[in-house]
Amino acid sequence: MTTMSQAAAQPAISLSSGGFFRRLGIWAHAIVAYLDRRAAVKALRQLDDRELRDIGLTRSHIEQAVWGHVDPELGRLR
Repeated sequence: MTTMSQAAAQPAISLSSGGFFRRLGIWAHAIVAYLDRRAAVKALRQLDDRELRDIGLTRSHIEQAVWGHVDPELGRLR
C-alpha cells in the first residue's frame, strides 16, 4: 500500500503570494512600457518638422500620438 505525504500535496507557493507576484509582474510591465514611451517621445522630438509631417504628426501632437490619445485627423497638414 502506498501513501502520499502531506508535504507533496502542499503547493510550493501559497495562494496569497501568487497575487503579489502577479501584481509585481503587472507593475514591472507598466514601468517598461512607460520607459519605452518616454524613449519614443524623445526620439520623435529629435526629428525636424518636415520629418514629422512625413509621418503625419505635428510637434504639438507627439506625446498624444505616443500615448495613443490623438485623433488621426488632427495631425494632417495640407
